[in-house]
Amino acid sequence: MSQSNEERSASAELVDYYRRRAAEYEAIYAWPERQADLAVLREKIPGKLRGARVLEIACGTGYWTQFVAGVAAQVVATDLAEEPLAIARAKTYAKNPSFVYADAYALPDALGRFDAALAVFWWSHVPRQRIAEFLASLRRRLEPGARVVLMDNLFVEGASTPISEIDAQGNTYQLRRLGDGSQVRVLKNFPTEAELRSHLPSTLVFEPLQYYWLADYQY
Repeated sequence: MSQSNEERSASAELVDYYRRRAAEYEAIYAWPERQADLAVLREKIPGKLRGARVLEIACGTGYWTQFVAGVAAQVVATDLAEEPLAIARAKTYAKNPSFVYADAYALPDALGRFDAALAVFWWSHVPRQRIAEFLASLRRRLEPGARVVLMDNLFVEGASTPISEIDAQGNTYQLRRLGDGSQVRVLKNFPTEAELRSHLPSTLVFEPLQYYWLADYQY
């Protein structure tokens, strides 16, 4: 499936943003008001993937990889930005995961097949018009009955970065400031439970927290 110029631009902006933000990215996990939610997620996400062969999408700096690697049978973590991947590779893990440069919309056959997948803070960056493309790419890498775990942000008025723009497809954007003072336009969608259910199997279990949502389903 060919991308429009707008889709290519949004994808390039997103990769550039995470490349530039890599060294400061994990500061988001120190926000005091979110510690209760994060404590729940650090327990629940690995628990859902215990003993599984896990394909991680958009692993970034490996923050969630470190919790899953200790309990999973195998973790292959992918991303399309080299700077976050370099940080992830430099960490020490209970069991060593593999880190692979890969496009979530065209996951290569060489990755193999898995009985679980994890995507944290990824769904919100998928343009609405590319959701089916991403899900098809992911499914090709999964065994029948595989479990998929998703986690992402809820929009919380007064706490979330304001929406700066909405495009013709209904995708929303934020203007985010980096440590060097520059601003970057970032595609960031906030799907409702009903929207997720319209794309995902009926096995979907959805759990909203205060600042995040957690979901999982099986094929």
